[in-house]
Amino acid sequence: MPHLHRHEEEKFFLNARGQREALPSIQDSPTKQLSVVVPSYNEEKRLPVMMDEALGYLEDRQKQDPAFTYEVIVVDDGSKDQTSKVAFKYCQKYGSDKVRVITLVKNRGKGGAIRMGVFSSRGKKILMADADGATKFPDIEKLEKGLNDLQPWPDQMAIACGSRAHLEKESIAQRSYFRTLLMYGFHFLVWFLCVKGIRDTQCGFKLLTREAASRTFSSLHIERWAFDVELLYIAQFFKIPIAEIAVNWTEIEGSKLVPFWSWLQMGKDLLFIRLRYLTGAWRLEQTRKMN
Repeated sequence: MPHLHRHEEEKFFLNARGQREALPSIQDSPTKQLSVVVPSYNEEKRLPVMMDEALGYLEDRQKQDPAFTYEVIVVDDGSKDQTSKVAFKYCQKYGSDKVRVITLVKNRGKGGAIRMGVFSSRGKKILMADADGATKFPDIEKLEKGLNDLQPWPDQMAIACGSRAHLEKESIAQRSYFRTLLMYGFHFLVWFLCVKGIRDTQCGFKLLTREAASRTFSSLHIERWAFDVELLYIAQFFKIPIAEIAVNWTEIEGSKLVPFWSWLQMGKDLLFIRLRYLTGAWRLEQTRKMN
């Protein structure tokens, strides 16, 4: 089973007055309708655009429906720039009940950062959203509809994955043959080794029920780029229903992915996922709590 360790400093967040408060747990009962978890590594430049759009949408939605409650959790994944400081300005503007910043002691990887945010969330539903704002935030409504269409949810668990598969032909036209070959190779490995029936496992826009998030992230081992694949592998193992929903997506400059080496690392991770579960080195159990 994965070792779920959290440094002492990562158990707290700063409220709008700069005072430390203890973070809640995924084991607690939810007190918000929606939690938005934003993993951020060296995102001081791209984060404000995403946060302005997301918070603008969420505030408008709350004005139209006062019963709607939300929180945005920015997880600074050991950044070397001013990501935490930039994110904290939104906490000061909107209050720490709506915006919280978790600063990790060291870089864990995107999957590790999202897990820290998920385990500190208060929402009935939890949305993963990238800091680059590549997916337009109002598309959350498409994911919500996709999630609702999966009802009844077994044990209150369901997942709606944003998908860029419908944009594949257009993206191939703009890519080099080498990058296209890498993409198809990765898709084949995902299908052959781990996850069947999901065309785009890597889109960073995913909506999970609280129960599905708790079950899958408690069992997650991979903390870097291929974590999405293991997450969906775990979901399929537990027979959690999954909807794949087309979303708007725009490529934003500043990606942390280095094409060849990142694909190579992800390919290695996929092989490890398959082999370790196959040999019993990694096991999936029905319940798991975080330290």
